[in-house]
Amino acid sequence: MALSPMMRQYLEIKEKNKDCLLFFRLGDFYEMFFDDAITASKELEIALTGRDCGLEERAPMCGV
Repeated sequence: MALSPMMRQYLEIKEKNKDCLLFFRLGDFYEMFFDDAITASKELEIALTGRDCGLEERAPMCGV
C-alpha cells in the first residue's frame, strides 16, 4: 500500500519539525497524527480516533 498524498505531505512537514506537535490544516479543522495525536488527545482531552492513510493500519488521529 502507498501513502495518500495528504499523508506524504504531512510526513514531509513533520520530518522538518520533529520537536513540535504538528497541527495539520484540513479544511476547517486542524488534525494531528501518530504520536502527535496520542500526545494531543491526552493533553487537550480530545477524542483519539484513526484515519485511513494508505497503510495497512489506520493512523492515530485527533483534531480540533
